[in-house]
Amino acid sequence: MHSLVRELAIYEKAEEQHTVTVEQMAEDGFGPEPHFDAFVAEVDREVVGMAMYYPRYSTWKGRTLHLEDIVVRESMRGRGIGAMLFEAVLDKAAEWDAGRMEFEVLGWNDPAKRFYSRFEITGDSGRELWKMTNEELREWAKKR
Repeated sequence: MHSLVRELAIYEKAEEQHTVTVEQMAEDGFGPEPHFDAFVAEVDREVVGMAMYYPRYSTWKGRTLHLEDIVVRESMRGRGIGAMLFEAVLDKAAEWDAGRMEFEVLGWNDPAKRFYSRFEITGDSGRELWKMTNEELREWAKKR
């Protein structure tokens, strides 16, 4: 899974931002207090795709499923693997009776937009994503 996320970071021209280690991802996903769940796609016992998701809560909609990443190894694209993974996540959101499912798409990522539009999903261009890095959070904590 880690190598798939690394591949995604390279594709998104953000390789330097991918700082999570294999060990951290393993602990965060499969340790005593998992912070995410995932579906994986395998071909000949090799992981070639994954969809990572986790629960969130909306004060407007209630239970929410957040799809963090869906990635299919470049050499395996065009075989329906991404659609199968995405449908599994949609099924999970329905199982949770989620008030919504949400995910982000980079503004320039037209292939992703085309992929998701096949599922009759609409984007929300009226919102901006704001975030703080780990370093910024640590600096903020020092000032307290």
